[in-house]
Amino acid sequence: MFSIRDKVILITGGSKGIGLGIAKAFSKAGARVHVCGRNEPAPDTFPEGSNIRFANCDVRDPESAQTLITEIREIEGRIDVLINNAGGGPPADAATASPRFTESIIRLNLLAPLLMSQIAYDALKESNGAIINIASVSAIRSSPGTMAYGAAKAGLLNATISLAQEWGPHIRVNAIIAGLIKTEAANEHYGGPEGIEKLEARLPGRRMGTPEDIAKACLYLASDDAAYVSGASLEVYGGGEPPSFLTFIAEAQQ
Repeated sequence: MFSIRDKVILITGGSKGIGLGIAKAFSKAGARVHVCGRNEPAPDTFPEGSNIRFANCDVRDPESAQTLITEIREIEGRIDVLINNAGGGPPADAATASPRFTESIIRLNLLAPLLMSQIAYDALKESNGAIINIASVSAIRSSPGTMAYGAAKAGLLNATISLAQEWGPHIRVNAIIAGLIKTEAANEHYGGPEGIEKLEARLPGRRMGTPEDIAKACLYLASDDAAYVSGASLEVYGGGEPPSFLTFIAEAQQ
């Protein structure tokens, strides 16, 4: 639907989960896709015949990030779209989490996307390119148990609108607010199949999102059809999560 054929795309954390779903979608649409991660993916991670190229990179490290950007520019001659997808973090009690743990979560989920954006700035300015930041619903609601993660993603949304104004008109900057997404880690995060079934029954769409749902939103934001869309935070979460008090009332009335 949205033409991104032959665009050069860089996706951080693109070898699993949401990032892998995005990479597959862009490859299928004819883009030249580069993904990076700290660990080499399994040989069968990417579809046979796909034009997805993997490179080792620690997006938190300036030297590693610069090497990656330079390498892609040497191979392709340009970079059209940077998708800052790498992120995440385990649950932690805010009262006892170590300063080192909190710093590591913020570094990965906020500082790393800012670093990648800065290092890719020259390439994206030359191509009149775009940045897409993958944020989370944790950024716009309370995030108990993952306080540092939610705070970092909230900061990423603010950075998105700030950079959209500072770097326009040459670079568009947008964010996607991802809801509950069913990846390979979903069973661990949501209590297995039974937990996922109960969760999905309470969601407006009666299902969790998929990496493909996020990928379709990225295809739009990366395309020329979104030429006047910048500074936006696109909510891809199926209507959101119903407030818990509704569940308590329903249970009390039974």
